[in-house]
Amino acid sequence: MSGLSESGDAEGLSSSIKGEIIRGLNEDLAREYKAIIQYVVFSSSLKGAEYGNIAEQLEKHASDELDHALKIAKQIDYLGGTPTTKGKEAENSENSKEMLEIDLRAEQETIKNYRERIRQAEQAGEYALSEILRGIIAQEQDHEIDLKDALGLR
Repeated sequence: MSGLSESGDAEGLSSSIKGEIIRGLNEDLAREYKAIIQYVVFSSSLKGAEYGNIAEQLEKHASDELDHALKIAKQIDYLGGTPTTKGKEAENSENSKEMLEIDLRAEQETIKNYRERIRQAEQAGEYALSEILRGIIAQEQDHEIDLKDALGLR
C-alpha cells in the first residue's frame, strides 16, 4: 500500500479505487507513448502511392496521441499518481499494409481500455475524468475509421 488512508482522501475516493484507476491510466499512457512512436515511424515509412493520403493522416494521429498523453498524465497527477515514463514496446514492419494493421489493432485495444477506464471513473464519481476520456475515445475511433478506410475494411 502507498500509505494512503483506506477510508479515502479529501475527495472521498478510496485509495484502492484511486490506485486502480491510476494503474490503468498509466497503462493507457504507456500505450499512447507507443502510438506516438509508431505513427511517427509509420508516417515516414509507408511506401506506395496508395498510402500517400494515409501517411499525412498518421502524422496528424501522432499529434493527437501526444495530446492524449498530456491529458492522461495530468489526470494521473491530479489523482495523486506519478505518470509513467515507459512506453509499451513499439511494433514495426517493413510492409506498409502490416504497418496499418498494427496501428488498427493498437487503436482497437486502446478504445477497449478507455471504455473500461470510463466505467471505473464513473463508478468512482470521477466525472471530469470520464468526460476527458470520452473526448479521447472519440478521436481514437476517428483514427480507427481512417485506418479501416486505408485498409479497405469499410
